Amino acid sequence: MPQFYLAGDWAYSDQAKLICDINADLVHHLRVRRITDSESFTIFDGKGHIARATLLNLSKQFGQIEITDIELDLHRESPYRIALIQGLAGGDKMDWIIEKAVETGAAHIIPVECERSVLRLRSDTKRSEKRLAHWQAIAEAACEQCDRTVIPQIEPVQNYDHAVKTSKAKIKALLSPEAKGSFEGFLNQQAPSDICVVIGPEGGLSSNEEVLAQQAGFEILSLGPRVLRTETAGIVAITAVHAVWNLKRA
Repeated sequence: MPQFYLAGDWAYSDQAKLICDINADLVHHLRVRRITDSESFTIFDGKGHIARATLLNLSKQFGQIEITDIELDLHRESPYRIALIQGLAGGDKMDWIIEKAVETGAAHIIPVECERSVLRLRSDTKRSEKRLAHWQAIAEAACEQCDRTVIPQIEPVQNYDHAVKTSKAKIKALLSPEAKGSFEGFLNQQAPSDICVVIGPEGGLSSNEEVLAQQAGFEILSLGPRVLRTETAGIVAITAVHAVWNLKRA
């Protein structure tokens, strides 16, 4: 059964059957998937709730559904939160990073401007806000695709220094191809808990940025002998966290 995102507070209704208008985005998705009247599908509110939705009527711009069987479903969420501090990357790389970070289980994504970032957004408020809305839409679509019911939090573009200094994760790691310590070995020494991972932009992080992270409690670690692209490194790191810690929980 397909799953679609529907924003709103419908999950908190005390009605057994709730009639609800749907927005233009969901109308478009239902038309693309050729959902017809009386057909049922799953909706989620991005906060962990799902429900059974039955299509009552649908036009080009408008539609109504009947919502039943509302419940909380968090079975695809990890017991630990993974935060990704990602140096801004150029082109469509950030879109790819957001999508795959959501699919692999990141709960919090913080895009940051670094000394070597090619893409600059903080000085252009309108452009930054537009890009954030675009990334949010990508995260929503990724949750629909991978059946997550909680949409990860995506922050507005931040200054690198602020992001590392304000991280409240219990476990913190900055990944660098020059580091000697193993990220996998580090994870094996930790009990599964909330973790924050820092990935630099295309040109990597400067030595000054690494020092700032160390002062904020981050371990400087390596993902292995090969130098990974910025759009690859974060996804590999998130996957490594699950691979090591899920085995420890088994």
